[in-house]
Amino acid sequence: MNPFHNPIFLMRLLKSYIIDLNRLWHTTLEELKRYQDKHLRKMVRYAYTVPLYHKKYREYGIHPDNIKGVRDLKKLPFITKQDLRDNYPDNIIPNDFDKKHGFLLSTSGSTGKPVFIYYDLFSAIKYVEGFVRMLKAYGGSWSKSKIVLIVDTKEGTIENAAFQESILPFISKFVKTDNIKYLYVGDPIDKLVNEVNDFKPDYLGSDPHMLREFAVYKNNGKADDINPTLIFSSEAMIDKYTRQYIEKAFNTKVLDTYGATEAGPIAFECIHDNGYHVNSDFVIIEALDDENHDVPYDTPGKLVVTRLYGTGTPIIRYTGVEDIITPMEPVSNCGITSEMIRSIGGRSIELIRLPNGETLAPFHVTTIPAMVMDKYNSYKIKQFQIIQHTIDTIEILVVIDEKLRNIGPPVELLLKEIQENFKRKVGADINIKVREVSEIEKDVRSDYVRVVISHVK
Repeated sequence: MNPFHNPIFLMRLLKSYIIDLNRLWHTTLEELKRYQDKHLRKMVRYAYTVPLYHKKYREYGIHPDNIKGVRDLKKLPFITKQDLRDNYPDNIIPNDFDKKHGFLLSTSGSTGKPVFIYYDLFSAIKYVEGFVRMLKAYGGSWSKSKIVLIVDTKEGTIENAAFQESILPFISKFVKTDNIKYLYVGDPIDKLVNEVNDFKPDYLGSDPHMLREFAVYKNNGKADDINPTLIFSSEAMIDKYTRQYIEKAFNTKVLDTYGATEAGPIAFECIHDNGYHVNSDFVIIEALDDENHDVPYDTPGKLVVTRLYGTGTPIIRYTGVEDIITPMEPVSNCGITSEMIRSIGGRSIELIRLPNGETLAPFHVTTIPAMVMDKYNSYKIKQFQIIQHTIDTIEILVVIDEKLRNIGPPVELLLKEIQENFKRKVGADINIKVREVSEIEKDVRSDYVRVVISHVK
């Protein structure tokens, strides 16, 4: 039976839209904690029916009755990417999971080893709900605002499941959704720019690389009718310089959204620049140090995430997102109450290793080009990439906008300033090379330009 023909399922969707979507505007942190307690208990009971989790919990002497709420979360073992890989396909779902009405999704595989998980239909719809919630926070409306999303819509992606195979095709039978346009991120850039130019969206969303490409076209007078009220970035870490480059080109704000295939929508940037609001009714986040203890506010830690909804493959104390986050004390001057993240420092696998054994999260160095541009009031750097080849050698690749090359300070001065700032940040023991290139190649596995690459194990 099609779930959309099931009145119980439809009532569940209606409740989710009316109550769940708006929860962060009508709650307190104490109420959110009680909500998390209740739904964590449900998820642990469900996970106990999944062979991977059942075996792990038995090995750790854990029964669902032992988990009363978030205070007991640390009793549960971590689940890693390798756990999901080793137990795919049959041991990451219960025996009775309905694959016919579910989705098999894969991560981008930026490490070369994709992870496969199963989503149920409700989880895919919650992904859309996260998008609608974010849009509301930014002053938009899913039914009225003109929106363009340039995303990966291939089968097997969360975007395909959420926007093309779940709730929106059903809604479009009853409500016009011509105001929302989905474009495939892999199409030629000229084609994409022309389509967006013709559509004239109020909101434009894509990954940082694609948004930067659009900014180049805008700067060159080839996207005059693209004047969104707001731009939102997703899929990859956006560095300060790329953000400034896009904002200057379109004369509007860029706000970042944060999620993962496995965990769903995790957080979205506060419109008042106060950090990121966590979807605390969707996920529980932990930020842990090297001894797996919670870090205090304003201290970077490794992300561990627990998803609080859905069937398919449960995600409980999952370490596989591999990001560094900095939690912060919550503020709610925008009307939203939730846990908050100060900053997202990029993948932990992209940490820069120093000769003294210490590490640097990417955000410590990805801000340097922006600082140099601010100092000289010049935006001629179109793109950059930081590559750590060895423990004592870092190379910075820089692409210059030819239209601005001879305007303002000379390129050589900017490159030298970047090199000196890197030296001050990482220390004199590391050889810093700054090299101009005509183009930076995308990563063949993830189809994105990686801002930081480390070849040091």
